[in-house]
Amino acid sequence: MTGDDFESLVVACVPRLRRALLGAVGAERVDDAVAEALAWAYSHQVEVGNMVNPIGYLYRVGQSKSRSRVPVRVFRQEPDYIPDIEPGLLPALMSLTAMQRTAIWLAHGCGWTHAEIGEVLDVTASTVATHVARGMRRLRLELGVVDAHH
Repeated sequence: MTGDDFESLVVACVPRLRRALLGAVGAERVDDAVAEALAWAYSHQVEVGNMVNPIGYLYRVGQSKSRSRVPVRVFRQEPDYIPDIEPGLLPALMSLTAMQRTAIWLAHGCGWTHAEIGEVLDVTASTVATHVARGMRRLRLELGVVDAHH
């Protein structure tokens, strides 16, 4: 992989990687997680250049290098007002399991397919679908939303 190829990879994947890692590691650790993933990618350019899904691998690198016992927070500071979202959504999201929250974030927040999420999380697409469905069911219960189809 040449320097230009690496730069192209960074430009192409960083926004998506950042959004995905935000849901997994939180706002306070996302910058470090992205930096760790890119540092690993830089020192392993040949491997990254041969990968079918480098962003999935870099997601796992960033997530594993940023593990912490501190709870995940979506915002660095709790905002006084968040426009256009249900006020109970963030606490409800934080009440989900880490796998459910990450699967929902990647599916609904980042627009990833279940197959893409499964590749990143190293589970099958059907397992992702189960986590998304269970998490969404729990969110609906927490928020008091009734879905006529479920």
